Amino acid sequence: MEVQVEHTAEEVKRLRLCINDLVSVLALPAMWSGAEPTRILNNLLDALLGMLQLDLVYARLQDTVGDGPIEMFRVTPALELIPPPQVTWETLKNRLGNDPRKWPSRIQNPIGNREISIVLLPLGLRGEIGLVVAGTDRADFRSQTEKLLLSVAVNQAAIGLQEARLLREQKRVARELDRRVKERTTELATANERLQRAFREIRTLKDQLQKENVALREEINFVSMFEDIVGSSEPLRKVLNQLRKVAPSDSTVLILGETGTGKELIARAIHKQSSRSRRAFIAVNCAAIPKSLIASELFGHEKGAFTGATERRIGRFEAANGGTIFLDEVGDLPTEVQISLLRVLQEREVEHVGSNKPIPVDVRVLAATHHDLEKLVSDGNFRQDLLYRLNVVPIEMPSLRERAADIPSLVEYFIARFEKRAGKKFKTIDKNSLKLLQEYEWPGNVRELQNVIERAVILSDSDTFAVDETWLRREESGLPQVIRPLNGALLQQERIIIEAALAASHGRVAGPAGAAVKLGIPNKTLDSKIKRLGIDKYRFKSHAG
Repeated sequence: MEVQVEHTAEEVKRLRLCINDLVSVLALPAMWSGAEPTRILNNLLDALLGMLQLDLVYARLQDTVGDGPIEMFRVTPALELIPPPQVTWETLKNRLGNDPRKWPSRIQNPIGNREISIVLLPLGLRGEIGLVVAGTDRADFRSQTEKLLLSVAVNQAAIGLQEARLLREQKRVARELDRRVKERTTELATANERLQRAFREIRTLKDQLQKENVALREEINFVSMFEDIVGSSEPLRKVLNQLRKVAPSDSTVLILGETGTGKELIARAIHKQSSRSRRAFIAVNCAAIPKSLIASELFGHEKGAFTGATERRIGRFEAANGGTIFLDEVGDLPTEVQISLLRVLQEREVEHVGSNKPIPVDVRVLAATHHDLEKLVSDGNFRQDLLYRLNVVPIEMPSLRERAADIPSLVEYFIARFEKRAGKKFKTIDKNSLKLLQEYEWPGNVRELQNVIERAVILSDSDTFAVDETWLRREESGLPQVIRPLNGALLQQERIIIEAALAASHGRVAGPAGAAVKLGIPNKTLDSKIKRLGIDKYRFKSHAG
């Protein structure tokens, strides 16, 4: 009976210790909350070593979120050796084999000479988290109490390790998401900046294209009367010498001369030899645009500025920004447009019709007219201050009459040009036709010559180029056929009339009281006739009273 009491007291003591150990084990998860796997393993091994009085305890944790496996072991202080022993998975496999399920229950102690009893416990249902190996040389190892403690402790550790793994995975995913978000944000910011830059470039290019499209359309539709400057006469060489001097500058040029002399050709040549040659050349015939629309064409307009203005439109000056604008027949501009043009020349800015917002423009202005601008000024039809602004560098184009020496070269040039189009080939030029072309007065100048050559090429049936004499007679301004171009006696009669007008005007050609007004012809035309007839206009100065 006494033996039974002592036995019961021992069991109670052991049960109390077991309960205390279980309480200690169950309290471990509270310490492991949010902890790293290494801390959980450390606490687990220390707890098992102390509670179960083990000689050896080893734990291996499988790859945890890309960190590689973790191995730890503890030995009883009595077995600690110098140097410290090492127990690894490779050590165990070398002694016990690769399959833990076939390991014996007793093995040679990896760090001692005695045999020990071991137990292998999986971490997780199928050991997916890792495993724990506990060993001791006690003969009574793995009692029911020890089994319970080991099972509870390992299960608790597995739960903690799984939570730690999930937490680490969450952190890793969160870091990866943060990294990707930052990278993507940076990429989006960079892409947005590039997109904005691209939009700005597209907007700039669109504006530039819109400006240059006007020039391109005109270039495509424009059939030039010349493709090059042809001739070597002294009057033409003088013009070309002026052209070479003025082209590199940015000065405004006023090109004067009769209709058909090639003023636009000179303007294009100036542009091509200037620093603006790579930008637009915009040609505007001021006489061909209705007066009600000329301001809109030149300076642009806003939507709704006038009836029919359904959208905003840039003007020719904006289209020529950075390049050159050629204002042909500038003498035909309405007075109100002359004021706006003067502002452009003075301030280098335009205002759209329907807006008062100035728009800066960088444009070189070339102008041309066959009118006598001084007479227009005296008649009140042209602003004198605008004339001063335009007439910075005047270039006077000679009429074809003044450069008759260039007619053979021009004839050959136009024949080569038009015979190619007509699919013909001329071997010779009829001498009488060439003489006839040289003697004709050419009131329409080079443009008229071009038309005559083109007609002859089309209608000719032989390989000798010839011109019908009647073509020139019919084009003499509708005069009767008995009247011929002024030569001989008629030239003398013309001289008498001009000298009389010079005498009456005291040698003055231009101005309200000048000879040109009295004769009803432009100043430049009269000057050309005076030069051609060899009249000394200065000798009439003596008649001034």
